[in-house]
Amino acid sequence: MSRLKETAAVYETRPLPEGKITFEEFLAWCDEDTWAEWVDGEVVVLTPAARKHQRIYKFLLFLLEVFVSKHSLGEVLSAPFLVRLPESLRRGREPDILYVSNEKLHLLKETYMDGSPDLIVEITSPESLARDRGEKYVEYEAAGVKEYWLIDPDRRQAEFYRLAEEGRYRTIHPDEKGIYCSEAIPGFWLQVSWLWQDPLPSAIDCLKELGLI
Repeated sequence: MSRLKETAAVYETRPLPEGKITFEEFLAWCDEDTWAEWVDGEVVVLTPAARKHQRIYKFLLFLLEVFVSKHSLGEVLSAPFLVRLPESLRRGREPDILYVSNEKLHLLKETYMDGSPDLIVEITSPESLARDRGEKYVEYEAAGVKEYWLIDPDRRQAEFYRLAEEGRYRTIHPDEKGIYCSEAIPGFWLQVSWLWQDPLPSAIDCLKELGLI
């Protein structure tokens, strides 16, 4: 059974296209409220996120947006916003969070990015874990995404991958204090344990630690 048929039962509010469609047809079909991806001509609908996924997502998005804006480094975007990977991959993915440096802002269109962002963050769910760690890892690596963060709220596990000179991802571990320093976003660091606190720490307090306020 194709992915199109597998997802049809869970997407009742907007009829799915029949058969394979082009990326341009996919753009015409979806709207700003549609959470779906384009995979080799087929529509893959994304399932709703759990509360802990949403909390971590909003927390990270806020920190990244403020940091990038403060330092005029580029733009931070979030789902639903498509990333059209290189033509050879035939993929239109919808990352949870993406960062685009000033050098790549010209790749941003009205409803999608036509190329690879500098950083992609995926916050996994039980439904998406295999896809995020498998298919998307391979695709983002092949597309030249400089950094890929894979955040797993259920396992309280964060994986950070960085593109090496040979074009392959290498796992970058936080330091002995549990701090991960981004290379794609110069100067940005993250205390990984923040992500697992319940409730999450005050984003304002975290911004103070980052030296932003």
